[in-house]
Amino acid sequence: MALLRSVVVGCGAYLPENVVTNAALAERGIETSDEWIVQRTGIRQRHIAGPDETTSVLGTRAAQAALDEAGLSPADIDLVLCATSTPDHTFPSTATQIQAALGIEGGFAFDLQAVCAGFVYAVATADRFLSTGGAKRALVIGAETFSRLLDWEDRTTCVLFGDGAGAIVLEARENDASDRGVLTSCLRSDGRHRAKLYVDGGPGSTGTTGKLRMEGREVFRFAVGSVTDVIEEAFRASGTTADDLTWFVPHQANRRIIEASADKLGIAREKVVLTVDRHGNTSAASIPLALAAARRDGRIQQGDLVMIEAIGGGFTWGAALIRW
Repeated sequence: MALLRSVVVGCGAYLPENVVTNAALAERGIETSDEWIVQRTGIRQRHIAGPDETTSVLGTRAAQAALDEAGLSPADIDLVLCATSTPDHTFPSTATQIQAALGIEGGFAFDLQAVCAGFVYAVATADRFLSTGGAKRALVIGAETFSRLLDWEDRTTCVLFGDGAGAIVLEARENDASDRGVLTSCLRSDGRHRAKLYVDGGPGSTGTTGKLRMEGREVFRFAVGSVTDVIEEAFRASGTTADDLTWFVPHQANRRIIEASADKLGIAREKVVLTVDRHGNTSAASIPLALAAARRDGRIQQGDLVMIEAIGGGFTWGAALIRW
């Protein structure tokens, strides 16, 4: 039996039109400044969804852009997988709403929740379906409206996040000499760290949406000190090293975390794709948004070796290595 690989054939993104700069936050009465935010995070602006821009709306637009790049129609898709922590409804899933909006009537769709690591988890999950023949083509989407979870009086968190969506199309293909596709993935979680990054509400506890709460120093320490294990495991599993990487596309949460992690792993900074300055932390959307930006400006090319990596609340974390 031929080995099937999940090959990226399309990539797209969507960002709300409303851009909010650091200066604009300060003008709203938030006790902060552009200098304070940039020095600590590298963030200069973020996009905020309008009242009618739900997570499924953002995800649908990103998915359509990915289909357009792939030269495919919605009818070509038999799996829609949406990574999100900000669904339109408790149920049905946001993925099914994207499926319906695109006019996809066959196949199956579901959401995956691993917070900021959600897109890595979704890529790994879709890869399992495609590489085993369970689906032929998958839309893998990261979409978030995190602005609706923020406490706008907490300057330590509200300045960090933004809204947006990104998507890729994965297609099951027989592996060939080009070695394209998802080469390996590694996922981890440790629920003992819940209190360090969480939302203080939910339908099964408070009956409310809740607001995001974070112990910033603890998250920083864990992100730099502990999550490199998944990247090192991906290198071992694929027989590659940091020198072999063309691009490192990490979760875009904080420039200092990204650069410290790259330095610890021996990944040259010129190989790191950074969009945190323009997008802020868009949770599960951050990696596909960064991938789309690097595709759009010509950096990521077919045949490039790309590492994606993220850590999210829980904690959840993971990495995947993709031959583009």
